Amino acid sequence: MSTVTQIQGPADYWETEPHHHPEGASTNIGFWVYLMSDCLMFAVLFATYGVLHGNLAAGPGPKDLFDLELVAVNTAMLLFSSITYGFAMLRMARGDKAGTLKWLAITLVFGLCFLSIELYEFSHMIHEGAGPQRSAFLSAFFTLVGTHGLHVTFGSIWLVTLMVQVTKFGLTAANQRRLMCLSLFWHFLDLIWIGVFTVVYLMGVI
Repeated sequence: MSTVTQIQGPADYWETEPHHHPEGASTNIGFWVYLMSDCLMFAVLFATYGVLHGNLAAGPGPKDLFDLELVAVNTAMLLFSSITYGFAMLRMARGDKAGTLKWLAITLVFGLCFLSIELYEFSHMIHEGAGPQRSAFLSAFFTLVGTHGLHVTFGSIWLVTLMVQVTKFGLTAANQRRLMCLSLFWHFLDLIWIGVFTVVYLMGVI
C-alpha cells in the first residue's frame, strides 16, 4: 500500500499576512533602547574622565577651577526642572492642556538657567586659560560636561517643539506619547548630572 507524501507550502510554515500593531506600540521599547545606548556613551565618558582626571600637565586642577556653590545652584536648576516636568505629566494625565503647558514652560526656564550657568562656567574657565586643550584632565572634563549640556540643549529644543504641538493639536494620544518619551529623557539627564556632580565636582574639590 503506497503512502502519498503531501508537500507543504510556505504558508504552512509561517504567516504571510502582516501583523497589525496598535499605533505607537513600539515607541516605548524603541526609546528605552536609545536611552540604554546613551547610558553606554556616558559610561565611556565617565571611564575616560576617571583615567585622565589626574593628568594636569602642570596646569590647574579641580580645586583651582571649580566653584562648588555655583555648581550647586546649577544642580538645583536641573533638579527643579525634573520636578516641574513631573507636575506637567500630572496635568497631562488629567487632560489639563493649559496646566501642562504652564509647567512645561517653567521646566524650560529652569533648563535654560542650567545651560546659562554652564556656559558661564565654561567661558570663565577658558578666559582663565583652562580650555580643553590645556591638559588631559580639562579635555575629559569639557567632553563629559559638554556632552551632557548638549543633551540638555536638544531636550530644550524638543520641549519647545512639543509645546507648539500641544498648543496646536491638544493632548492627543500621539502628543502624550511624545511627552512621556521626553519625560524619560529629561529624568535620565537628571540622573547623569547627579553622577557628574558627584564624580567630577564634589570628589574633585573634596
